[in-house]
Amino acid sequence: MTLDTAWVRARFPAFAAPSLQGQAFFENAGGSYACQPVVDRLMRFYHDRKVQPYAPYAASQAGGAEMDEARMRLAAMLGVATQELSFGPSTTQNTYVLAQAVRRWIRPGQAIVVTNQDHEANSGPWRRLAEEGVEVREWCIDPDTGHLDMALLPGLLEGAALLCFPHCSNVVGEINDVAGIVDVARAAGVRTCVDGVSYAPHGFADVGALGCDVYLFSAYKTYGPHQGIMVIREDFGQALPNQGHHFNGGTLYKRFTPAGPDHAQVAACAGMADYIEALSAHHGGPAGGAGAARHAHDVMRAQEVAVLQPLLDYLAARNDLRLIGPRRAAGRAPTVAVELRGPGEEAARALAAHGIMAGGGNFYAQRPLGAMGIDTEKGVLRLSFVHYTTRAEVDALIAALDQVL
Repeated sequence: MTLDTAWVRARFPAFAAPSLQGQAFFENAGGSYACQPVVDRLMRFYHDRKVQPYAPYAASQAGGAEMDEARMRLAAMLGVATQELSFGPSTTQNTYVLAQAVRRWIRPGQAIVVTNQDHEANSGPWRRLAEEGVEVREWCIDPDTGHLDMALLPGLLEGAALLCFPHCSNVVGEINDVAGIVDVARAAGVRTCVDGVSYAPHGFADVGALGCDVYLFSAYKTYGPHQGIMVIREDFGQALPNQGHHFNGGTLYKRFTPAGPDHAQVAACAGMADYIEALSAHHGGPAGGAGAARHAHDVMRAQEVAVLQPLLDYLAARNDLRLIGPRRAAGRAPTVAVELRGPGEEAARALAAHGIMAGGGNFYAQRPLGAMGIDTEKGVLRLSFVHYTTRAEVDALIAALDQVL
């Protein structure tokens, strides 16, 4: 099924904004445009329901119902139980809180395995546990390709309690075999925590099928508000010590939310489900639930793969840059980092003059960049997009790169 790009872009107010006309957005890895249903729900909440939710009056009941709706519908799309999904102010904060719970759960002599492919948000909180006496082991990437070699994993898991790794790196872009990695970890009796921040914008994962114990991503990168979303499987969540108020310890989705949630933003997250369901139905798929999420995922990914491959071919043919990660679009997300002779930020600034909105720097990915021999002060130029990006915009990007590089 070919993506109806005109239909898609009509659901994003940014494409009609006068200030953004003539601009092609290639820094989606830093945050996507918000879809219209999210904007509508957020506005409605602030206009009509900005009261304490769950009280016995109409506006409060409506606000609480929308918050519950967001949790229920997103959990269904991810293939998990409603109570296994919780909201927090950011994925960084959710990971930090989770690490504090693990600090009290892990037994003496057990280790935590991390990678150096990660964004710092899913690496730093675990690495800091070494200060508490926890052994932290590193699953290292190939310094040339950024690839995580599965053959190295079994030895690292001996005596470990938890493995933390990304679904996809925000600079390498390669999509890791999450289900396969989880199977190896489970066979070793090791729990798994997956950072899905850089994958989720390209289609919601079937977290239930992946089998991991924790899956985290950020709503502001999946066309929603600035919220972190965490799935934690019930048996693991109940085994970890409560990090919320003592009287909330019996509710799984409150156990790892020390502060009160942002009511309006949680409610607005239901708009992401609105959009995904509408996209699926418009393209001949189911109109609700996990089926809609799977169909939308496949349609979105097909568009991304088709639009990404010409860019990868263009970059791979140049001898004045280093393309990071796989050169085949089917095995990676459209988050493309390139090492240049000069600073990545300088190139991004030059591209802006051509109507290309891109990013330059290290993107909190100092560890993978350093492991691949890239100066983290110089950083990389990152060109990232999602399903609403058109081939014409990629052509414009390539033409601008010809001028800038």
